[in-house]
Amino acid sequence: MRKLVYYVGVTLDGFISGPQGEFDFFPVPDDLSAAIAKELPETVPTHVRSALGLPDRPNQRFDTALMGRGTYEPGLREGVTSPYAHLRQFVFSSTLPPDRDPAVEIVRDRDPAEVVRELKKQEGSDIWLVGGGKLAATLLHEIDELIIKRSPRVACAGIPLFDGRFTPTAFAPVTTREFASGISMSTYERQR
Repeated sequence: MRKLVYYVGVTLDGFISGPQGEFDFFPVPDDLSAAIAKELPETVPTHVRSALGLPDRPNQRFDTALMGRGTYEPGLREGVTSPYAHLRQFVFSSTLPPDRDPAVEIVRDRDPAEVVRELKKQEGSDIWLVGGGKLAATLLHEIDELIIKRSPRVACAGIPLFDGRFTPTAFAPVTTREFASGISMSTYERQR
């Protein structure tokens, strides 16, 4: 069965972006970029893949991307309507018009967990939860794995990794990689 994997960058104090969705304060040093290009090239937005020498690099792990409105909108403001055109894309929003881009399915009136359960039953690779914090909290019980890129930065405010009600949930550490740049990447699996 396919897994739902929340793969995201986070500050030391647990924020995935700034208060207005800013993420440009997260460094992407060469050592991390090289690891992503080799292991998870599909997590690089389509419009920057060519610049990084990845235009035709096959997907390694994911074939589907899930986003909340707040994760999708920064690209929209820059004219990017299909940020991961090399993946099947779903955006959960009750306010975005449904016809933004034919390559992106806007999910307006369905429970995100129900959509994920249906996707897990389909053939394919794993499902990437791109963000954001509210969607992650809504999907907490469907998340099978966390891959957390922890940046040695403190934001003091912003959008938290999970933005929901108090719901203690156990995940077991699997691996942690330390990069020379000070970033660490840790993988956790849900404890059943």
